[in-house]
Amino acid sequence: MQPRNVYDYTDVGSSVSAQSTILRKTYGLLGLSFLPAAAGAFVAMATGLSLFSFTGNYWVALGIFFAFFYGMSFLIEKNRYSNVGAALLMVLTFGLGFTLGPILNYSLALSNGIELIGIAAVMTAAVFLSMAAMAKSPTFQTKSIARFVTVGFVVAFIAMIANLFLSIPALSLTVSALFVIVSSVLIMWQVRVIIEGGEDSHISAALTLFVAIYNIFTGLLRLLLAFAGED
Repeated sequence: MQPRNVYDYTDVGSSVSAQSTILRKTYGLLGLSFLPAAAGAFVAMATGLSLFSFTGNYWVALGIFFAFFYGMSFLIEKNRYSNVGAALLMVLTFGLGFTLGPILNYSLALSNGIELIGIAAVMTAAVFLSMAAMAKSPTFQTKSIARFVTVGFVVAFIAMIANLFLSIPALSLTVSALFVIVSSVLIMWQVRVIIEGGEDSHISAALTLFVAIYNIFTGLLRLLLAFAGED
């Protein structure tokens, strides 16, 4: 077992079960991770910068995004029991926040853009709270949920790659909806795993939950833009 020299972001001095402690720390670190994410989004929106503006090539920008995301995720998991992992998580969330700049600027340029962003944010929060609450039910089988999440992400990822070449609007909406649904179930799975004692790193858990929330928000915003006739 690796040494766990991780700062307790949410220490309230109470004696609770190991599972409750992990869940509490997870929520604390998850909340903290939104600060660099908001900063990243603000920088991108204020400067008008994006990965595409840096590279000038869509495919290169996409490659950089995936390399950054999976590279940082790997490093975070390698340091999931140390403060290094928590710091790396902050870097990742800043980067993911930065990638939201273009779609947020696009939305804000619309007459009802602020409302659409607000609706997407509120719906994302509602989904998270609902899934986290449902995870407390002992009737859910984590193995079955894990299989659904795995298959769902594989299907959504393949569909997303296919649509990069096909550029079919209906398929794009389907991909967004798939990511919203699968990421919602992912939240329930991760929280349930913590409750059952199957997760011993709040850093790893916070990473999973943040990525799920990121997917839900971007997916919902794209769907709302499409339904509003602006995408």
